[in-house]
Parts: sequence; C-alpha cells; structure tokens
Amino acid sequence: MNYFSSNFKLGILGGGQLGKMLLNDTRKFDIYTCVLDSSNEAPCKIASNEFHLGDLMDYDAVYNFGKQVDVLTIEIENVNVDALEALEKEGIKVYPASKTLRTIQNKARQKLFYKDNNLPTSPFTRFAYTSEVKEAIDHGSLTVPFVWKSAQFGYDGQGVKIVKSVSDLEGLPNVECIAEELVPFKNELAVIVARTPSGESKNFPVVEMEFHPEANQVEYVICPARIPEDVAQKAIDVALKTSEAFNHVGLLAVEMFQTHDDNILINEVAPRPHNSGHQSIEASYTSQFEQHLRAILDLPLGRTDSKVGGVMVNLVGAEGYSGNVVYENISTIMGLDGVTPHIYGKKQTRPFRKMGHVTIVDQDINQARKIAEEVKSTIKVISE
Repeated sequence: MNYFSSNFKLGILGGGQLGKMLLNDTRKFDIYTCVLDSSNEAPCKIASNEFHLGDLMDYDAVYNFGKQVDVLTIEIENVNVDALEALEKEGIKVYPASKTLRTIQNKARQKLFYKDNNLPTSPFTRFAYTSEVKEAIDHGSLTVPFVWKSAQFGYDGQGVKIVKSVSDLEGLPNVECIAEELVPFKNELAVIVARTPSGESKNFPVVEMEFHPEANQVEYVICPARIPEDVAQKAIDVALKTSEAFNHVGLLAVEMFQTHDDNILINEVAPRPHNSGHQSIEASYTSQFEQHLRAILDLPLGRTDSKVGGVMVNLVGAEGYSGNVVYENISTIMGLDGVTPHIYGKKQTRPFRKMGHVTIVDQDINQARKIAEEVKSTIKVISE
C-alpha cells in the first residue's frame, strides 16, 4: 500500500502530546492523518489533517471515526475497546489490537497475564472493591505495606497509592483494584519494543527513570541506564518476551523494577509511544514516534541505538499555579549546551500537569544528568 502523499488515512485516537509528537513524523512522511479527541484545545488539533471532536470512551464516536480510516492507532489506552473489536471484524487494521488493549486497560488482568505467561512480576491480590482490602487486612490475609492500584483509568501517578497503614485507604475510590507487594528496588527501568505485523521486532536501549517522590511522576529519564551490562540484557530479554507474549503491533513500553539482587520484575506496560522514550527524538537514530509509524504500517524498522547520551526532564505545572501558562527562564535553559525544549501546546497549567519536556544530550551521560538538574531548577511552569 502507498502511504506517502496518497489517499491513505491514518486514524489516531487521542489528541494529546504523544499524538502531537507522532504528527511531526506523519508530516515528515506526508501521511494523511485524522485525530479524534474530546477537547477542542487538544495539542494535536493544529497538526492533523482532520480533527474530529468526540469522546474516546463512546462506542459510536470511536466506531464512526474508525470507519473513515485505513489504519487506526492510539496515543492513550482509555478508549472504547468494543468499538475497536467491531472495526477489526470489518477489516480495519487496529494497532495495538483490541485484545491487547483489553488486557492492558485493566491492571488486574494485566498482572494475571504476566503470571499466565511466566513473565516476572511482583506478587499481588485482586479485589472487586477497595472495601474488601480493609477486610483482608483485618483478617490477616493481607499485610501492610503494599501498593494499592485502581484496576482501571490510573495514569501519571493517579490511581496508585502506597498503603503503610489502614488509614491510608481512607478517601480511595471503592473500585476494582489490586494490592501489590511493595518491591524494594534499586532502579526503575524501561525498555521500548517496536513490533510489526510481519513479526519484525527491535528494542531501544534500557533507560533509567527517576521519580518525583510526591507526584509519583517520572522526573528524569536517563539513556543509557547507568547499570551493569548483564542487568541491562536481562531487562531487554524480559521486554522482548513480554512483547512476544502480547503479540502486539506498534510500540510497547515495558516498565520494570531492578531489585536489590538484580532481578527484573515487570511493573506495567503501555502499548504506545511513552514518556520513557522522549529523549529518542534528539538522542537516537530513529525516534520512538517514527518507529511507531514504521511498526504499524509494516515498514522496515529503523535503527534504535543512540547517537549520544540523552536525559529527559518532564516539565510539569508548578504547585500553587493554575491558569494561563507562562514558561519562566526558558531562554536561560536554551543557552545551555545540548538543551532542546518541547512545549506541548496546553494553554492551561495546573499543579503536576504535564506541559512539556526538555531533552539534554551529551556524549557523557553524567554531564547530561548534571545539566538536567540545572534545567529542572531553572525553568518554572507557572501561570499569569
């Protein structure tokens, strides 16, 4: 099929920053794009060929949108899977497949999938309601501390809480959830795997993620991860095995824990471009976004190694500020070597909202990490 400068239409469910960065590459290849999102302010609106307004969880909105495109992909998991399944039956190519999404959308199903496929993950218990968690603690079948995760609709630290005492359960929604053993770990790692419908797969290098202690959001992504080679290989093997088990098409970001005895445990996965791959735009031969396009269109996959060390800093809304966004000191950080800001185009800021990211590249990863610290302390995302 001819994708370039042709009648071919690529549909993207979701109009956020991941879609916007994906559209940089559809523009590069002159691939016609249609985007569906529920907000008229969506970052993708300016860069897509067609922008459609609609609720991603609404069956009719997703189904009717999907009927107009040749290949349908996502930039967010929370979409109506029943509609995707119906579209697949009618011959529309949907990547990732509805079956993969159905498993990944629900954290309890996701964890069971790892268990069923002999993929390493921390022990967990599944509950229909949060209220049952308290009963389990009272009866002694569950002990604190553990990690509470809502089974559905959690993202960016939402729907996740470390429970150290029964009182920590107060105020949590009474929903289907899991209680995961709290893993003492050395590092949080991630590997992005790309896979085509023909079965070709390639992985990006292992990255290390440093988290913000309060917001539970990634603060820095460091590529390559500063870990021994044998541990990196272990992480890559687990990621490739996971991608194969899902039989997925497109990108799969596999987030993992490196335990104190250097074992690798899967935390969770995302079947789309991911925060842990943003540095690839500047640091890799092929960015994760171009690779996602190559994968879903069954084109040869690009080279995944890095040209240079890369660190990514997330730009999130500062605490205490809501309203029209102002990026303070952005010209200062642009004066530093190897620094590139990416602004997502969200006009309104609020505390911890992802507003952009900054990439720092350097041959020396420790130097890049040092500059990243300076970037982090200099730039402020505030409001007017």
